[in-house]
Amino acid sequence: MTEAPSVSGDEIRVAALYHFAVVDDPAMLQAPILERCEALGLKGTILLASEGMNGTIAGSAEAITDVMSYLRSLPGFDRLEVKYSSAAEMPFLRMKVRLKKEIVSMGVEGIDAARAKGEYVDPADWNAMISDPDTVVIDTRNGYEVAIGSFEGAINPETETFRDFPAWFDNFAKEIRQQTDKSPRIAMFCTGGIRCEKATAYVKAQGFDDVHHLKGGILKYLENIPEEQSSWEGDCFLFDQRVAVGHGLKQSDYGQCHACRMPLSPEDRQSDTYVPGESCPYCHETRTEEQRRRYRERQRQVEKAAQEGRAHLAQKLDKTPGGGFEPDTGWDKDINWK
Repeated sequence: MTEAPSVSGDEIRVAALYHFAVVDDPAMLQAPILERCEALGLKGTILLASEGMNGTIAGSAEAITDVMSYLRSLPGFDRLEVKYSSAAEMPFLRMKVRLKKEIVSMGVEGIDAARAKGEYVDPADWNAMISDPDTVVIDTRNGYEVAIGSFEGAINPETETFRDFPAWFDNFAKEIRQQTDKSPRIAMFCTGGIRCEKATAYVKAQGFDDVHHLKGGILKYLENIPEEQSSWEGDCFLFDQRVAVGHGLKQSDYGQCHACRMPLSPEDRQSDTYVPGESCPYCHETRTEEQRRRYRERQRQVEKAAQEGRAHLAQKLDKTPGGGFEPDTGWDKDINWK
């Protein structure tokens, strides 16, 4: 496994991690993991459930390397997936280790992503799979993410949250079975791999056997596949201050509406309906005056904090790779993002 690369100066190393595993007693792991992280000066959130671990934490490169070795020493977590990035300042307020029913919220009982998931597809093999006309390619992300980019020919379920995916797939499966008696090959993908990995377990539980998912997600694909060989179109939405990246993980020129979560292009931000912190062309007509009043007050506090040289809570959350400030949107702040 690749360990945290060195960082320069006062940079903070950020580790986004997850792994589906069978955990008999997650509560037994909670205190030891929290104690280890706090002793190393780390901050962030780790979720524990009977289906595994998911989290984003930050600290010095040495501390991140230490805790990753510790976490991988725990039973079932030797293949813990991790992606590294850096931040100029600490993006989290405190260290939390929380017990949950799921490490990524689907809301369906009995889905075994640790033992009954689909097959991984390496980024180098992804183009060949999705270019096969017999492959059904499904984007498991939410509609506002798909809006700015996806793989050529992928189906957009147009969901608002990952919890909507099972119901969408149930209807989609009915359509497939009405058209053919054969079970098609299904290939799914998401930002970092966790949602599509769990989605494959759900799809297999519905009787589909030839099911695959992109290992490391879109981010690993964009990092490793040259643009001239890529089947990706557009940009990849992120739940952090970068908003979106393109090939080579180069940051794209997108902002974000903090009222409705939509990514905003430079043209969107020129609209008369775009008011920073309050509204944008996508939500201007759907927000009440009371909501806008709250958004204006939050924006006023953010601007005041900036003038005083301090970070407002909303700014801190905006920089969280696993979260984001989300007024009235129903986002899962607990790392349901990859």
